Amino acid sequence: MDPETAGLPTEESCWARSSLRSLSHSLREAGHRVGRMTVGRLLRERGYSLRGHRKEKEAGSAHPDRDRQFRYLQSQVQAFQAAGHPVVSVDTKKKELIGEFKRAGRAWCQEAPEVRVHDFLGEAEGRAVPYGIYDLTHNQGSVFLGESADTPEFAVEALARWWEAEGRPRYPEAPALLILADSGGSNGCHPRAWKRFLQERLCDRWDLSVTVCHYPRGCSKYNPIEHRLFGPISKNWEGKLLSSFEHLLAYLRGTTNRTGLQVTATRLSGEYPKGQKVTDAEMAALSLQPHAVCPAWNYTFRPRSALEPALRPEVVLGR
Repeated sequence: MDPETAGLPTEESCWARSSLRSLSHSLREAGHRVGRMTVGRLLRERGYSLRGHRKEKEAGSAHPDRDRQFRYLQSQVQAFQAAGHPVVSVDTKKKELIGEFKRAGRAWCQEAPEVRVHDFLGEAEGRAVPYGIYDLTHNQGSVFLGESADTPEFAVEALARWWEAEGRPRYPEAPALLILADSGGSNGCHPRAWKRFLQERLCDRWDLSVTVCHYPRGCSKYNPIEHRLFGPISKNWEGKLLSSFEHLLAYLRGTTNRTGLQVTATRLSGEYPKGQKVTDAEMAALSLQPHAVCPAWNYTFRPRSALEPALRPEVVLGR
């Protein structure tokens, strides 16, 4: 095994360069009549086994405020739920090509469906951008299906539509909303457009106080929407053909689990262009209040209804 062993001599972790079949072939060429099963048994006796990669190493060191942010975020969730205010977790799920394309997983069927050999966007009916909103208190999920780009405007549009159709009727007396989001992407803590559209289309439009708490970088797996909504959705349509937007919407609406999860799905048409710029003056006009704890990750928007009518920005919901 010496010429077939990889790894640093100073480390205990080593691995074989070749497969069992290749090793047994090399042994037979050297005059040893052994099969791959015997080679596997001999390797196991020497401490080898089949192993996969483990995601343990992170780029750089952990943020010094990581634990502090998690504790503060949990305290915000508890305070909002104790007051009867809505708490939602948001994120964009993996984009999906619509058409006869191969998908991971297997499904029970009498004959395997035939799909295209290549996954080219030009051969698809379109590309779906699923933006999810998960209500932690009521175990309710909502997915807004876009056909354009995953931009801050699209994310806020989905939130505004959710509040109008589901959030407001579900919490008719709630004056405030808590949003849990990742620190990157269309609803990240850095995009100015995310903050501007939140102020205009959600906060000012509905006279609603909106608090946003972001998870630290690399911690999106702790966002509740990942395992409470996106996980069941992936299981529901694994190995299934998403041949049309209607089929995709049907799979979304049919998603449930043993905890009683219910999912609604809405298609959002329209273009949401990338690269929208927000000036310093527009940022200064926002009623944005950073929190004392991790202000880059936690902030609250207040409605600008107290401004004089002539100074209020024009609010446009939808396209």
